[in-house]
Amino acid sequence: MALARGKKSAKKPRSVRAQVGREEWEARVNLAACYRLMAEFGMTEMIANHISVRVPGKHDEFLINPYGMLYEEMTASSMIKVDIDGKVLFNASDYDVNRAGYVIHSAVHAARKDVDCVIHTHTLAGMAVSAMMQGIMPIAQSSMRFAKIAYHDYEGPALNLEERARLVEDLGDCEAMVLRNHGLLTVGTSIAECFNSMFRLERTCQLQVMALSCNTEIRLPPDEVVRHTQHSYQPTTRRRWGEMEWPALLRKLDRIDPSFRN
Repeated sequence: MALARGKKSAKKPRSVRAQVGREEWEARVNLAACYRLMAEFGMTEMIANHISVRVPGKHDEFLINPYGMLYEEMTASSMIKVDIDGKVLFNASDYDVNRAGYVIHSAVHAARKDVDCVIHTHTLAGMAVSAMMQGIMPIAQSSMRFAKIAYHDYEGPALNLEERARLVEDLGDCEAMVLRNHGLLTVGTSIAECFNSMFRLERTCQLQVMALSCNTEIRLPPDEVVRHTQHSYQPTTRRRWGEMEWPALLRKLDRIDPSFRN
C-alpha cells in the first residue's frame, strides 16, 4: 500500500535579525529602545518626528522609523534602512519613510561624520522656547549645559533639499540646535549620548517655560560661571553623558515591555 505524502509546509520568511549583521541588529535594538523611551518620557507627537542612527561601519546609510507607527510600537525589525540619497535599502515594515524626516536627518548624517544619531522633536516646551527671542536662557545648571547651542530659522516644512546646506551650516559642531518656530534637534556619537542630550534639552525648555510663567524677575548667573559650567559638560572634560545611564534605561524598558527587541 502506497503511503500518502504529506503537504510541504510553507517556508517561513527569514527574520530581519537573520538578514542583517550583528552590529546592525544591535543598532536597531537601541534605536527602537530610544523611540520607546521618547514615548515613555512624553517627547512625542503621534507619528510625527524622527530618530535616526548611522548603520555601523557605513558612512552613507542610516536607519530611521517607518512613517505611520507610534513611537511606542517601534521594534528593531521595523526600522527602515536608507542611504544618503534617499534610496530605501531594506524595509520589512508596511510603511514608507517621511520625506521631511529624510531631508533633516540625511543632511546631518552627510555633513557630520562624527555623528551617529540624530533626534528631532516637536514638544510643547521645545516649540514654545523655539519662538522666544532670547532662546535658551541659563536659568539653572541643566540649562547652562546648552550655553553653546545652534539656531536655525524656520523655512517651512522641511521638504526642500536646498535647506539641508543651511541647516548643517547653522548646526556647525554643536550637539544641539533650536529650530526656530519648529522644535528641537540633538546629535550624538551614539544613541545613548543623543538621547541624553535631548532629555536634558527638553527639561531645560520645560524649566524655562515654568520659570517665565511665574511673572517674577529671573536671576541669571554671571557669564563666566555659565561658561565654566558649560565646559564641565563637555565629553572631553568628564565623560560622554548618556553612556552610563543607557543600561539602566534599557532595564526600565524591559520591565515595561521588552518587545522593542523583536
